[in-house]
Amino acid sequence: MSADCENLKTCGFFRKYFHVNKAACRNFIKTYCRGEMQDECERKAYRIANGGPPDDDMMPNGIVLPQ
Repeated sequence: MSADCENLKTCGFFRKYFHVNKAACRNFIKTYCRGEMQDECERKAYRIANGGPPDDDMMPNGIVLPQ
């Protein structure tokens, strides 16, 4: 089992969607935030490239959830 992402405590997506009881959100968190695809997280890449976090509604795969 992988360790949690180092950005987990400050990640807007995680904080906003952690308690959402939808399978898609749970899968993204399991796979990207706490799993084997942490290095493929587009939120992490955005943070590195832009010096700050993306919008909270941007999923780890880079797609922005509609409002």
